[in-house]
Amino acid sequence: MTGAGDNATGKLPDSRDLSHGQVLMMSAATGIAVGSQYYNQPLLGIIADDFGAASGLVATTTQIGYALGLILLVPLGDKMERRALILLQCLGLTLSLVAASLSPGLYSLAFSSVLIGVFATLAQQMIPHAAGLTSSLRRERVLATITSGLLVGVLVARTVSGFVGAWYGWRSVFLLGATLSVLMMGCLAITLPRSQPDSRLPYLKLLGSLFVLVRHEPVLRKAALTQSLLFFGFSAFWTILALLLQTPPFGMNSGIAGLFGIVALAGVVLAPFCGRIAGRRGPQGAVRLGVFLVVASFLAMLPMVNLTGLVIGVVLMTTGLQISLIAQQTMVLNAAGSARGRFNTVFMAAQFAFGAAGSAAASVCWEQGGWTAVMIMAAASSLLAMYLQSVRNPKH
Repeated sequence: MTGAGDNATGKLPDSRDLSHGQVLMMSAATGIAVGSQYYNQPLLGIIADDFGAASGLVATTTQIGYALGLILLVPLGDKMERRALILLQCLGLTLSLVAASLSPGLYSLAFSSVLIGVFATLAQQMIPHAAGLTSSLRRERVLATITSGLLVGVLVARTVSGFVGAWYGWRSVFLLGATLSVLMMGCLAITLPRSQPDSRLPYLKLLGSLFVLVRHEPVLRKAALTQSLLFFGFSAFWTILALLLQTPPFGMNSGIAGLFGIVALAGVVLAPFCGRIAGRRGPQGAVRLGVFLVVASFLAMLPMVNLTGLVIGVVLMTTGLQISLIAQQTMVLNAAGSARGRFNTVFMAAQFAFGAAGSAAASVCWEQGGWTAVMIMAAASSLLAMYLQSVRNPKH
């Protein structure tokens, strides 16, 4: 069962394939879109100076908005023409970022942040759109390029936001984001191909079919759970890193944590090459390599609590996470037929939920047992993912 009652062919429109330039444009747009939800995180201290100590509400409401967008908007891509939906989300993201920059108070900024999160999910429209416009022979490589853009956006947005905010204030960061969003919308309007929606399900039944997919699609369940367990530890690490670097013997300011995002880009570069080699015997080989590298990263950072250990751990963790993500997402979208938007919703929403849980659990572990407790928890989660991969693959 692939489409919860829909046509499962997922044919390419006009038998065309994406050009290299179109793939790069979609990758850049994915990074810009997903990065917009992380602009506020380095700015919370500056926002607190203007609006008060409750500025953490801004980060929380952005994540709530992203969760809403995943559930309510991403499945629409199976029913609507995806190019039009992506451009509408670009417009919504632009207006939301402008509204955030003009916010007169904390609650108006929080409301704008919800909308930023909702419309930033256009990044998750781009991935199934690319899968539907690409031949099966090129699909894994195309998805690798686009998901690399996504991870670059996640890693770089915090660093850029921190530097721009420090020099020009937090409002300038949102204006910069709005400018990038306008440029992205213009480029996509010119280059992005149209698609043919495959589902005729009413909207509420479309949302209800998400539960049907979870119940009946073992490939989707296994991929989502494996990747979510890895993302649990990934989120735990980034939640606590700045706190660790502020303690002795490091004694560094929180800006250094942002620079680790630049270090992590090495993993983004390495992942497609390593994954391609490991995947010569099938995508499961790439997944297993990715999981192994993530496990190794946490085990390495457990005793090596120094800059060398952290750098090695970040590169291993990011490389492994990206290798696994590319392979798992390719398998999921290959199995999805015409339900790519809904498969991607389940796959990404599970990671989002586990990531939020990882951040919350990391804070508790940090209070109770420090860095050692956080790394043990992250390693245990990734070891569970390794065990899950040792179980026989479900038949589809």
